[in-house]
Amino acid sequence: MVVPLRGVSVVLLPGTGSDDDYVYRAFCGALHDVGAVVVTPVPQPSRLVEGYVRAMDDAARQGPIAVGGISIGAAVAASWALANPTGAVAVLAGLPAWTGSPENATAALAAHYSASVLRRDGLASAISQMRDSSPPWLSAELTRSWVGQWPDLPDAMDAAARYVAPTGPELERLAVPMGIAAATDDPIHPLEVAVEWAAAAPAAALRTFTLDELGADPGILGTACVSALMEL
Repeated sequence: MVVPLRGVSVVLLPGTGSDDDYVYRAFCGALHDVGAVVVTPVPQPSRLVEGYVRAMDDAARQGPIAVGGISIGAAVAASWALANPTGAVAVLAGLPAWTGSPENATAALAAHYSASVLRRDGLASAISQMRDSSPPWLSAELTRSWVGQWPDLPDAMDAAARYVAPTGPELERLAVPMGIAAATDDPIHPLEVAVEWAAAAPAAALRTFTLDELGADPGILGTACVSALMEL
């Protein structure tokens, strides 16, 4: 299966608490190499999911698009592709966090917890606590994006944690190919979820890396997604 992306707009959605700057750096190199047009909407924390859907709807008015993202962004993108089978040409799913219900998913629990800490302790204290428990590269990225999305950031985190991702049977109906990327050692975005997505979708492939590799070069995520897509 050939997945031509030259000249195609690829709308990429950030993960919870992350931003357009990071998702652009993660995907731009690999997508520019295949001639795609990279579109990275700014997250609207007061209406996170609605803003993501609106961005994809707007882009698709010009013709079929590819969609993708990281974590919650990947889930919303896959859901959009399922709902718009003639509007999407491919899905790029980076670090999918859960399948179906978010109940008991580590990423959802972490998002709810971070939202409660932000509301209780304020932004400065929450960032300090996050830095104490995160690798330096991740804390630097989240410090920038959290500041940029304050004071609506807790609402965005709660919205993401409530989001019902595509189920296995729904992914079985995905009409377009999907390239998936996951870290082999990420407890928040378990490799098992990515394997589940890849097994369910009719045309999907998975590439992996480690968190240390991702920390050294965020572009490894986009390269893994695009490489997986191109091997179909």
